[in-house]
Amino acid sequence: MAPRMDDIMRLCCEISAHDEIKVTVKNSAKGAMVAAGGAFVGGMLAGPPGLAVGGTVGSLVSWLTSEQFRPLPQILMELPPAQRQQLYDQVAAVLNNLNWTDAAQLIALVMGNATLQQQVTAALLNYVTKELRSEVRYKD
Repeated sequence: MAPRMDDIMRLCCEISAHDEIKVTVKNSAKGAMVAAGGAFVGGMLAGPPGLAVGGTVGSLVSWLTSEQFRPLPQILMELPPAQRQQLYDQVAAVLNNLNWTDAAQLIALVMGNATLQQQVTAALLNYVTKELRSEVRYKD
């Protein structure tokens, strides 16, 4: 990863950790597996009626647990390279006139300037809601 991209990713993690931002993680594949597993177990235990009941129960369980909130820094560190590049581009646009030498200096510059911190946070949240299609939650 390029040093400047790494610096901006660290900044985004620092800001989201500081604000204790969490986002939803949708688990479609896991939900489908739970529903199918419920139908399978129900079918094995009680035949066709068990298949229907197991599928219904499995679907209900997967629906109830379909969204989990996870800390945003964790999500950011798991982003694939293409999505990291998109986030980098959006945040770098906010920091276009700022010069820094390393991640620590960048974090200090941004965290020491309330306006700049708000702009970076806004770019980060815009990326999370529009590109990742996630719901945002602040401190529990």
